Amino acid sequence: MAKAIIFDFDGTILDTETPWYEAFRELYAEHKVELTLEQYSLCIGTSLHLFNPYEYLITEHGIPIDRADLRARVREKYAELMKHETIRPGVISFLESAKAAGLRIGLASSSKLDWVTRHLDELGLTSYFECIRTSDHVTHVKPDPSLYLQTIAELGIPAKDAIAIEDSPNGAKAAIAAGLHCVVLPNKMTKHLDFGDIAKHGHSLADISFEHLISDPSAYLAKSAV
Repeated sequence: MAKAIIFDFDGTILDTETPWYEAFRELYAEHKVELTLEQYSLCIGTSLHLFNPYEYLITEHGIPIDRADLRARVREKYAELMKHETIRPGVISFLESAKAAGLRIGLASSSKLDWVTRHLDELGLTSYFECIRTSDHVTHVKPDPSLYLQTIAELGIPAKDAIAIEDSPNGAKAAIAAGLHCVVLPNKMTKHLDFGDIAKHGHSLADISFEHLISDPSAYLAKSAV
């Protein structure tokens, strides 16, 4: 029986990832450069150390772009696209069910704390989470397990009794490395990424039975076959 559930944020609770990709891809196209999903996936669910979309046109293609202008235009396009995004299906139901069942609820994100808390406040979800850990709290973000290890330590729950909810390969790898059960629910962009032997369990939490998951989390092991 699970005692805690820990959510990723970007792409899991709210699909912020697809709008970022589309915004960058549109700006890249203006310079006749294709931004492939394979390239962009290097920074999904982790930091920008392997691929920095703000710098790539300058450092790899030698295109003289004003960095501040590029950042402003990308964010303007992103904000426009985000107007069409809502909380992913099943998230609120799962949070309510977890709260009613007395589970500890945490959040572990590779993003900055102010980014996560701002969105949670806007969505009216902040009060559900008794522990939030972000890139501000660790030296290494996902796929390193530190974020999950810190979260379960703060919640006082052993890894074997906690379930992570993730949408990306980097996030799933972090949860697995930390010893958690992991339910992987890709969004419309991350479903195209290479998860290797990590199993996926549907399109959203609306496809998952809360009662079944909590009573038998081993059935949803991220490395099991589907």
